[in-house]
Amino acid sequence: MEKNATLNLRVNPDVKKRAEKVLSQLGMPMSTAIDIYLNQIAMTGGIPFAVTLPKAPMSVNADLMTNDDIHAKLKEGYSDIEKGNVHDAATAFQTFRETHT
Repeated sequence: MEKNATLNLRVNPDVKKRAEKVLSQLGMPMSTAIDIYLNQIAMTGGIPFAVTLPKAPMSVNADLMTNDDIHAKLKEGYSDIEKGNVHDAATAFQTFRETHT
């Protein structure tokens, strides 16, 4: 199939960089990934994956917490900082991904 249509997109640069890293590991250019995505939309008649709000654990879902619950969590966090119980964000997110996938 001939490819001669052009798309101009504005995307978050960090998201683009992370996607390019994954696509590079797959040996796939961004244009091929976008083409696959568009083909899937056409074939399925919609977005080819569930588009939902992220599900936060009940223990940290501020929408379900009272003000007192939120303040208690904040005090707990400040106490951890004072005790030196801290981790850099990259390590914390990696640990989260490993335990929640």
